[in-house]
Amino acid sequence: MKNFKKYIYLPAPPEEVYLGLTKAQSIQLWTGAEVEFTEEPGTEFSFWDGDIVGKNIEFDFGKRIVQQWYFGEDNEPSIVTIKLHEDKKGTSLEFVQTNIPDEDFDDFTAGITEYYLGGLQDFFEEEL
Repeated sequence: MKNFKKYIYLPAPPEEVYLGLTKAQSIQLWTGAEVEFTEEPGTEFSFWDGDIVGKNIEFDFGKRIVQQWYFGEDNEPSIVTIKLHEDKKGTSLEFVQTNIPDEDFDDFTAGITEYYLGGLQDFFEEEL
């Protein structure tokens, strides 16, 4: 099991980034695919037609989101914590994920970097 941590800069205030991460309509815009998402602890979610599924654990408006992402039944819970820090004219987003299975690590983190974090960056940069 491995952990993954990455920072990205987004040219929008933390509150706006938070809404982009927690409103189904917004998520659908930057992922470009079907989404099921409710901003409520204990609810399950699905991104990219079920390519990523998990459960919401905690929401702190404009500051952080904690989720559990599923990697099959045999694996320990993989926890994703997204923290939003105000930074100059925008937001520094910290993405941390624990317990990614070794065999999935390279492909999975490449996908997160390109599609999840990359999609967010494209979305907020286009709004300028």
